[in-house]
Amino acid sequence: MGLPAGLPFNETVGDTIPPNTPHAVSVSLPTWQSNVAYEEGEEWVLDKMQCGYPRFFIHKSIEKLATSIVKRHGNTESDKAMLLPSPRCADRCLEFLRTQNPTVDPSCIRHLDFVPHSDKIDNESSNLVQPRVSAALYPRELWPTAKAFWQHTGEGISSRRAEFCQHAFDEGRLVEAHSIRDSPPRVTKGPRRYQRASIDLKNGLNGNGEGKITNSVGPPDSAQFVEERYGRNLDVGLATQAKLAVRKRIAGSLTSAAELPDSLDHTDDLGRTRSRDVPGFSTDDVYLYPMGMNAIFHAHETLKATLREAESVMYGFPYVDTLKVLQKFGPGAIFYGHGSSADLDDLESRLEKGEKILSLFCEFPGNPLLQTPDMKRIRTLADKHDFAVVVDETIGNFLNVHVLPYADVLVSSLTKIFSGDCNVMGGCMILNPHSRYYSNLKSHLEAEYEDTMFEEDSVYLERNSRDFIDRIQRVNQNAEVIADILRAHPRVKQVNYPKYSESKHFYDVCRLPDGGYGGLLSATFHNIEDAQIFYDHLNTQKGPSLGTNFTLSSPFVLLAHYSELEWAAQYGCEESLVRFSVGLEDAEKLKEVFEFALTAMPNK
Repeated sequence: MGLPAGLPFNETVGDTIPPNTPHAVSVSLPTWQSNVAYEEGEEWVLDKMQCGYPRFFIHKSIEKLATSIVKRHGNTESDKAMLLPSPRCADRCLEFLRTQNPTVDPSCIRHLDFVPHSDKIDNESSNLVQPRVSAALYPRELWPTAKAFWQHTGEGISSRRAEFCQHAFDEGRLVEAHSIRDSPPRVTKGPRRYQRASIDLKNGLNGNGEGKITNSVGPPDSAQFVEERYGRNLDVGLATQAKLAVRKRIAGSLTSAAELPDSLDHTDDLGRTRSRDVPGFSTDDVYLYPMGMNAIFHAHETLKATLREAESVMYGFPYVDTLKVLQKFGPGAIFYGHGSSADLDDLESRLEKGEKILSLFCEFPGNPLLQTPDMKRIRTLADKHDFAVVVDETIGNFLNVHVLPYADVLVSSLTKIFSGDCNVMGGCMILNPHSRYYSNLKSHLEAEYEDTMFEEDSVYLERNSRDFIDRIQRVNQNAEVIADILRAHPRVKQVNYPKYSESKHFYDVCRLPDGGYGGLLSATFHNIEDAQIFYDHLNTQKGPSLGTNFTLSSPFVLLAHYSELEWAAQYGCEESLVRFSVGLEDAEKLKEVFEFALTAMPNK
């Protein structure tokens, strides 16, 4: 059965999602075949990719700057460069490269720091964000290790930082630190762009009125916002305000959608003394990171530094790189992939026998199976046996659920629904002031925390998140509509959604009175053929990531676990699973799109 007119064919492969967005977070993989071809490294997909999810795909602007640095400061025949936002990040990269490749001559792995040329900074520009980047140089054959560091830790630079630093590098304003006598001030600069892509969320129609759920084509993401609103360059003060507003929004003490700086003193939010319903909690307990995985990585590093060196527990089937961080950056991990009561029984038995662990990491709920952990029991075990609990609340989000009382540390990806626009990365780590480890964690972070979020990225994130509260309820409602449609169809084997999960009662323990069940769900089919036909006929945007303002679909297990499909299947993550991040479109249009894809499967 062929695809009807109006559905995405393979000519959209590699396009940015959203369209015409230079710093997009997702990339179009519109058919099942294109996802397989991407995993197989086929040129007809890879050669067309304008972007990709930033931890799995090195943006072209980053590649360009890395190549420029190697050309000027390295050996183009033997060296590659991995770009990091600070010398300390570069040092961690070097350490990983050396420990993972002990037979390689350590002197072949080094890093260079690039700073603003002191002669180029005058009194008028000293208050502007200035360029800064570090480069880890290594032999080309170590590329797989360097790429693993980039992917697992989220330490790499953003494409906006690369684009800006490229201009400064080419103009001689960004130079290698040892080439100048005095170290310049530690400040940074932001490029001349910033325009929000427009989205037809009311009707979900493409230009032909065919009911496609997509972004309407608008001006490039990098067009004019910063230059038109704030002048040619970005002021450090504006970026500082943006980061404060983001932290206050995460803390729950900022609900205003007003422009900066007025929103920071908005009368609707004045007088609020309790954020997230945890006495003593404040904005000072929120730490920003350039992406969610970087927050997870630093949560793990902080716990190792303040508690003990011991194995951690990954409870529940996780987003892939969380487990990798625990396995590769420390003593290792105990993996409970089912996230079941029996798994907690086994953990309790180990602990009762005297086994010590550093921490338990879990997601609330999990991705992609949307199972919810028993936070009450986990908290009881943690208090009794002295280990930290780290909860990733990205999927549930803090407007739906309140999990802070059960955690010592919360982590979240701000790239997802907090931003919604799919054009900027961000992450955060949150401390619970009632944790027994709070004072130690706080002291460590006060001494060691490094803000590496690029200033212009923070301005994007603040701007995108102003309507965060208004978006959540609509996303919750739309996701329930789609879950009900899928559950009613006989060719769908299983729908994974917190509302219909066997672990629903664990979710409801933490669900807020006006909270819903989130915008993420997944479905498995009885066979791969049905999954392929359904996916190919599903007329939404299709690519990696989630939490977008528009509906985004992906054959998640195929894409995330292609080389380990049998391993993933034993935990319930079947190859036929399709994941849906439901957006803000009109509910009736969403129903039409999903019903059409369901009817495309031939009767048997």
